Amino acid sequence: MKGINDFLQFSLPTIEREEIEEVLDTLKSGWLTTGSKVKKFENEFAKYIGCKHAIAVNSCTAALHLALEAVGIKKGDEIITSPMTFAATAEIVHYLQAKVLFVDVESDTMNMDVNKLEGLIKRKCRNGRKRKLKAIIPVHYGGYPCEMDSIMGIARKHDLKVIEDAAHAFPAYYKERIIGTIGDITCFSFYATKTITTGEGGMIATDRDEWAERMRIMSLHGITKDAWKRYTSEGNWYYEIVAPGYKYNLTDIAAALGIAQLRKAEDFWKRRNQIAEIYKNAFKDLEEIEIPGVKKIGESVEGSIFDQVRHSWHLYVIKLNLERLSIDRNGFIDELKKKGIGTSVHFIPLHIHPYYRETYGYKPSDFPVSYKNYKRIISLPLYPKMAAEDVNRVIEAVTDIVVKNRKTRL
Repeated sequence: MKGINDFLQFSLPTIEREEIEEVLDTLKSGWLTTGSKVKKFENEFAKYIGCKHAIAVNSCTAALHLALEAVGIKKGDEIITSPMTFAATAEIVHYLQAKVLFVDVESDTMNMDVNKLEGLIKRKCRNGRKRKLKAIIPVHYGGYPCEMDSIMGIARKHDLKVIEDAAHAFPAYYKERIIGTIGDITCFSFYATKTITTGEGGMIATDRDEWAERMRIMSLHGITKDAWKRYTSEGNWYYEIVAPGYKYNLTDIAAALGIAQLRKAEDFWKRRNQIAEIYKNAFKDLEEIEIPGVKKIGESVEGSIFDQVRHSWHLYVIKLNLERLSIDRNGFIDELKKKGIGTSVHFIPLHIHPYYRETYGYKPSDFPVSYKNYKRIISLPLYPKMAAEDVNRVIEAVTDIVVKNRKTRL
């Protein structure tokens, strides 16, 4: 087994000849910021997932912010999401001076627990506060789709908008529907570690014309649409500011990367899925760890199965059964690092961070499933650039640490 000097990175992007040529073409064109490449990327992405509008922006954070602003979130409104997510999902709520309400997650998928979601909404309604509830942000954790039929049903029942945080979920499917075509607005991430990358970047998908128009305008200073054309032969120097917008536009350089990456998205997924299968087969008999899986959707009492979801496999998150080990999660990560294996933890639940503790008075026990899982999760390397040798190194390292730290069973 290789040592620390041959460190296996937790994540690496796949940048090949096609990406380099697209970027070089952009550089040679002399047009570097938002322009024709961004429009091309938007059009190809919209066609890929089958949505009416795709708006490219400089991050998924920007996408989420624009989405909430477009559906009319105002000061004092309440937005429901999961604590098991990255900072962006909840911080954008505070950008608009609204309030975050957390719903705990399912233990297996670590997605929003729809039973607890319904319970929270019912409590709010009993307290006469339904009018403050405005939206739900389901987070497709690791790339595994949430129970979208239930979430959409609950949302429609209570007149709530659904903004999907799909930062991990491209290309994922729920009941044969690709993520990006189910909720009111869906937000994707193209950060360097994501399933396709533009370095930094994001995309917003929606079928609603008025929301798309608003998000386009607000993404570039509130200037009337197609403002970028004012420096081309098609444009005019004159523009109007119709709202106090933001600086969220994507550049043509970044979009050039995205165009090339999008063409490989299915091949990238096939390799990630292959690695996930190899991990599953290697770890399934280790009682000391719990592996992620793909649940069946619509399993009846009789056991009949309807459609499955398709996991994007952005993350491969194992859970340690700590009662069977003489080492804790942090120690396990340290041992993997000694063996030259990079890992991460997704995520530190938001409710235990200082800002949310101090703002809302949260305690770790307020969302016990999120907190319990946080203490035992490890994200293993999983990306298309991994060679067979890399995958085997991870398997050997995890297995060796388990065996050496296995508690003796009486």
